[in-house]
This record gives sequence, C-alpha cells and structure tokens, in this order.
Amino acid sequence: ETSVVKEAGAPWRFSTNRVTDEHLVDTLTAAGIRYHGTPDTSWLAALASWVLPLIGFVFIWNMMLRRRGGLQDFSGMGKSQARVYVQQATGITFDDIAGIDEAKAELQQLVAFLRNPERYQRLGGKIPKGVLIVGAPGTGKTLLARAVAGEAAVPFFSISGSAFVEMFVGVGAARVRDLFEQAQQKAPCIVFVDELDALGKVRGVGMMSGNDEREQTLNQLLVEMDGFQANSGVIIMAATNRPEILDPALLRPGRFDRHIAIDRPDLNGRRQILGVHVKRVKLAAGVDLAELASRTPGFVGADLANVVNEAALHAAEHGKPAIEMIDFDEAIDRAMTGMERKSRVMNEQEKVTIAYHEAGHALVAQCRTHCDPVKKVSIIPRGVAALGYTQQVPTEDRYVLRKSELLDRLDALLGGRVAEELVFGDVSTGAQNDLERATAMVRHMVMQYGMSESIGLATFDDGAPRAGLPGAWNAGEGRCSEHTAQLIDDEVRA
Repeated sequence: ETSVVKEAGAPWRFSTNRVTDEHLVDTLTAAGIRYHGTPDTSWLAALASWVLPLIGFVFIWNMMLRRRGGLQDFSGMGKSQARVYVQQATGITFDDIAGIDEAKAELQQLVAFLRNPERYQRLGGKIPKGVLIVGAPGTGKTLLARAVAGEAAVPFFSISGSAFVEMFVGVGAARVRDLFEQAQQKAPCIVFVDELDALGKVRGVGMMSGNDEREQTLNQLLVEMDGFQANSGVIIMAATNRPEILDPALLRPGRFDRHIAIDRPDLNGRRQILGVHVKRVKLAAGVDLAELASRTPGFVGADLANVVNEAALHAAEHGKPAIEMIDFDEAIDRAMTGMERKSRVMNEQEKVTIAYHEAGHALVAQCRTHCDPVKKVSIIPRGVAALGYTQQVPTEDRYVLRKSELLDRLDALLGGRVAEELVFGDVSTGAQNDLERATAMVRHMVMQYGMSESIGLATFDDGAPRAGLPGAWNAGEGRCSEHTAQLIDDEVRA
C-alpha cells in the first residue's frame, strides 16, 4: 500500500509499507533521495499473531473432548462422572434377586447399618469400609449393589472404573476426590465402582508405569479410602470378574474388608432366577421351570434373562398368545449353539456323515453308566461352525468327578469319530471340537488331578504367566523338566 502527499511549497512525500526489495536502499542513496523508516508499533497485529492460533487450538481441543463423550466444558474436567440414584430411585430390592441367597445374607448387615447405624455404633462395632463383589460376568454383581441401596433407601453413586481414567494427567485423581466429597455430603450412602479391574490393576507393570495416569488415580483412591472414618456412613462397594489382577493394597482390610464371591447358580438357583424373570411375561400352561433349569447348566442370571426374552420374542413372532415350552426350547438352543442356519445347504453325503457322527455321541452316552442322559440330537446347522449337536442334560449339579466318570465322558466325546470309522471306514473334520475338548480334559487329568499312574501324584503348570504380571508364575506351580514334559505328552496321546 502506497500513499502520496503533496503540500504547498513542499516536496513530494511517499509513504509505503515495508518493501522486501533488498536493493531499494542503495537505489535511493544513489539518487540522493532522503528516506527514513518507522518501526511497526501496532500491538493489535502482534496480539492477533498468537491469540488467533490459540483460539483455534482451544476450539479443536474442545471439539475432541465432546466427541469423546466425556467432558462438556473445561470447568468439569475434574468432576465425578458418577450417576446418583437418590433413595429408592434404583427401583430394585432383594425381592428382584434370586439364586444368590448367601450373598444377600452377607449384605443384609450393610442394609441394617445404613438403616440404623446407632445400633452398631453404641457397641463399638465398625461397619466394613468396603465390600468387593467377585463373580463371573452376568452373575448379578451390579444388580446386587443396587438392591442394597434400594433396601436401605439411601443415595447410590454408580460409576465405572474406566470413567476415572482419562487422557489428561490429574483428571482421574480429581474425579476421585470429587466423588468422595459428594458422598460425604450425602452420607449415609453407597458408592459403587463397577469393573474395578479397569482402575485397580497391579501397579508397577509396564515401562511407563511410574507416570501412568491410571496409577495416579489408583493412588488417590487408596488415599481417599483411608481418609474417611469407618462409621461415616459412606460404604464403598465394587465389582470385578478379575480379582487376580487387582492391586494387593486395594484388597487389604481397612479398604475392602469384606469379599463376597458370587458363583454360577446351581439347579435350584436357576429355577428361582427363571421364576423372577417369567413374572414379566405370559406363560402357557405346561411350562416347567424345573425342566428349563435342568437344561441350562452353567447359565448365569443374564443368560437366563436372555433365554426368557428370546422365548417371548419367538412366541410373538409366531403369533402365540403365551409362551410355550417349544419357545423355550428354541431359545435355549439359540443361546447354546447359535441361530439356526437354514441358508446353509449341505449335500446328502454331509448330512449322512453328520447324522452318524451325532448318533455315535448319543449311543455311547446312553451306554456309559456315568454319562448324563441324552436330551436331544440335531443335525440342523447352528451358529458359525456347528453342523449338529448332541445335548445331554445332567440330573443334578456335580462338584466332584471321579476318574471313571471322566473316562466315560471321554468315550462319549470320541463316540462320533468312532462311528464314522465303523460306518464309512474313514474320518472327517467334524470331530475337531470333540478332539479339542477331549485333549483338554486328558491334560487336566494328567497334569492337575494326578490321575496318571506313570506321572504320579503331582501337578504341573501349563506355562501360562499370571495375568497382569509378565514373567511371574502362579503360586504353587510345578515347572517340569523336558523328560517329564515328554512323558506328559505321551500320556495324553496314549
């Protein structure tokens, strides 16, 4: 930009912005033209040169945070993300829980303390600061914690262990402090941390463990649990399905004083759980819950709830006024082996091979004394890889198996392959899963149960490292020599 000024009786004056021509000064000097320069003193330009990029960076940063679904603004970075259910807003009581009577009995004391704390305080008793609920996924750990809050009619703070840990250093520790401050204000109350293993893993693992944000958050949690009094009215409850990877400092008395283990429900427990879930649906006459419970060994509460829901959907799809046993049959088959694959077309030879294979399983199982009764045999493809299956229903829950019983089960597993050899004089790939299960069972008999005469009464580790501790081995393991390992392999193949 150039401007020209001409005053009366004065020479011409030219003003321009900075010129990048490096020869300009020499040219003006040679021509005898006077010149001078003025430094740019515009503070607005200097300010804009670094403020505008900063605003753009802050805008992009805020958009990234919003996309992560976490922080809504910078002022809430250190705020707890816990959901608060006030009094009986959980809508769940012990009446909604079945099949875990021992766990409910353990937690009745917590409910009594929250309802009447003076009853325990006058005798000098201290309620446990923390309760850790351990169990497989779907066994009802979270549901049990909500039921405690519903029974005691106290505020219930619910948060996941992963919600504490963020990408910014210090945010997790600030959230822990804020959570406990809110809990102290609403005492008596329950603070429930779901999936504790996401936060409470063993410290000191990994090359960058000293600066790990998760470890700083865990340290703050340990400090906060030590900071409040036992009778303050704040009870910490947590749930995990991986207790073996939790930090020992988190499990010691004074933090999580009481550990409650929830196992998979037994036959009677499954029947009770089914009884709770079928209250919400319409059943036809003739539905036998005891029969359904016997056909679902190993199912947890979430599995059984899914079976009831799938049965209701199947009945509704076929226009039935109520759920019948055949709907439950389809739901159980779907839960065990997957959806029926009607689109999978097999040739006649494959159908015959699968039929004889499954018949071999069923025949051997019926002939062996210690095998569970055969309930159903099918050659309808289901799921990803199942071309057929033989369903056996145990008559009772078993916790100890004899060697003779395991050998009979091995015979039933291999019955399908033997049937193929006898009928066709050849074998197929259909026995792959049977061989995997049989091999695993034999290895346990040899290496864990001491049922091999050549190996003797000894247990041996399979070489798997302990979860979360690279290079560390489970307590009580027996590392074997190469000679013993060869004997084990020979015994498994024998």
